[in-house]
Amino acid sequence: MATKKYTVTLPEELAEEIRREVGQGGFSAYVTRAIQRQREQDRLGELVDWMESEFGPVTKEELAAAEAERQEIIRWHEERVARERAESDVPEGRRADAA
Repeated sequence: MATKKYTVTLPEELAEEIRREVGQGGFSAYVTRAIQRQREQDRLGELVDWMESEFGPVTKEELAAAEAERQEIIRWHEERVARERAESDVPEGRRADAA
């Protein structure tokens, strides 16, 4: 991707904090990622606005159902990670899948 240099004004404390964390060479990459994430958030906001104009606002019941599903996915993932860790702790010759 082609690049072009721009001049922007940032709060000094914020800019220096970031520069310390990422180093001088990483500052532009950090700012680029931040701008990309903001654009993604802006597009998602536009999508939500459009969907609400087409289908109406999300109800409390729909939000609760989505949150319950999200929590179930988190539980499933945590159980899978725990199971994989437990399996990796078993000596090679004692694993159930060892033939």
